[in-house]
Amino acid sequence: MPQPRKYANRAQQQAAYRQRRALSEVQLLAQKGLPALPAIPTMPGNARWCAMIAQARMLLSEAAQEMQGYPEDCSEVWQQSERAQELLARMEQLEALIDQLEGLE
Repeated sequence: MPQPRKYANRAQQQAAYRQRRALSEVQLLAQKGLPALPAIPTMPGNARWCAMIAQARMLLSEAAQEMQGYPEDCSEVWQQSERAQELLARMEQLEALIDQLEGLE
């Protein structure tokens, strides 16, 4: 026996789908602690952008901490190598980038 139709027509089915998607997006943003998206997509979402920048800064800070401990675990030969110097240069660039991100908030 076929199941009765949940929606009278395809338009109602699509409208229900769009409504479920919108609700899902709002719930996802709420879980991440972000405010809802603006009603008009061209409106700035300063709170969202600040949260995204803070997350980026946190990830970069964690990477910098891991990078600082790496040379200590390597041999003396490696610490004197060109690759070690490249790592130190990258670490300096990373620190400068983190400082720039702090200036954005």
